[in-house]
Amino acid sequence: MLETIVRWLTDTVFALGYPGIAILMAIESSAFPFPSELVMPPAGYIAAQGRMSFAWVVVAGISGSLAGAMLNYAVAHWLDGWLRRHGKWLLIKPESLDRAEAFFRRHGEIGTFIGRLVPVIRQLISIPAGLAGMRVARFLFFTGLGAGIWCVILTYIGYVVGRHSAVLLQEDVQRRVGQVLVVLLPSLAVLAGVYAVAQRWRKRPAIEREPER
Repeated sequence: MLETIVRWLTDTVFALGYPGIAILMAIESSAFPFPSELVMPPAGYIAAQGRMSFAWVVVAGISGSLAGAMLNYAVAHWLDGWLRRHGKWLLIKPESLDRAEAFFRRHGEIGTFIGRLVPVIRQLISIPAGLAGMRVARFLFFTGLGAGIWCVILTYIGYVVGRHSAVLLQEDVQRRVGQVLVVLLPSLAVLAGVYAVAQRWRKRPAIEREPER
């Protein structure tokens, strides 16, 4: 069943070209449960056959990711006002929204970047950014940065499979994605830890940060 879906997606992406990749990735970046693993690797597989450009595949993937993320951001930004007016019926207090928004305003950049590289979270990270009213330029930059890395990884996986196999098997793609995540997720955890330590250091009074003589 999965192989049939992958074949259909491969044919569809090739038929629609780069706009097809962008549309599928926009869907993936919204709240719909549509995995990017079914989009970018087939496109990378096609690129390995010389029927598409690797670079333009990545550009199309990033463009679609930004479009879907921006849609989520806009909807969440609109919902912020609604929740403040009617959130009491959902047991959501304005104070809780204020604390969540303040946290995301302080740490939204690193949260957006890391979130775009974590499965499941990548589809949802735009929501707190919209609720917090994160600056659109920064939101798009860090979303594009994280989405770009993820698109390159997935496209490269499909490209490698295409260079060494006549058939794109979803099991092979998932195995390679799993291998990447084994390295990627701990690296992101380390990055988050370094960021947390740096933030604490910055908050210390200047006299405490001066080295002893």
